[in-house]
Amino acid sequence: MKIVVIGGTGLIGSKVVQKLQAQGHEAVAASPASGVDTLTGQGLAAALADASVVVDVSNSPSFEDRAVMAFFETSTRNLLEAEALSGVGHHVALSVVGTDRLPDSGYFRAKLAQETLIRNGPIPHTIVRATQFFEFVGGIVQSGTDGDAIRMSPALFQPIASEDVAAALADVAVAPPVNGTIEVAGPEPIPLDKIARQFLAAKGDGRKVIADVHARYFGAAIDDRSLTPGEHPRLGRIRFEDWLSH
Repeated sequence: MKIVVIGGTGLIGSKVVQKLQAQGHEAVAASPASGVDTLTGQGLAAALADASVVVDVSNSPSFEDRAVMAFFETSTRNLLEAEALSGVGHHVALSVVGTDRLPDSGYFRAKLAQETLIRNGPIPHTIVRATQFFEFVGGIVQSGTDGDAIRMSPALFQPIASEDVAAALADVAVAPPVNGTIEVAGPEPIPLDKIARQFLAAKGDGRKVIADVHARYFGAAIDDRSLTPGEHPRLGRIRFEDWLSH
């Protein structure tokens, strides 16, 4: 079937397109580079013609509070409207584990607004909430920079390889919509301060990591439940240590 991947040229989207094409589906990567702009609606009608499924893995170019909210609300409304006109039968969206538990974060508030629009919209849907990707751990560690040290919360963290996220999305795209949420996470929970030490050691970075229960995660206070999945998530196969060694 024809499956359109919005954000299909990015880290996750390109992998989803490859996996769906390998299964014999007509997987189309749609992005501003291909003339499809979800913010303006440009190119959406043509891209979605004859599509059965849309997988939205797009992300805001700005994480500033107002900009990220405007991106997810506008692009989601435009997508759902275009899907209704085109007869799309399944809207799959990538979201984040903890979206409903971190209201202090403008990004998470915007993702929650996106999820609400999808749930209240006209298209059968599946929301896939993933934990943070291994590929983003470096940025998370850097965000804790405090002088010559790194200050990190010891709260549990369960990151996942982008490859495993893409595999989950490809499976969901060809399955019936659940009209609900599926969670995907890495194989095991690890305290944030510990994963920071592992990352820095692998990079030969000698900075000290300080465990600080008051350290914030991109502006949000967190605990062991903030960034970890609920019961019965789909778990990725790739361990962080193995990913680091490659």
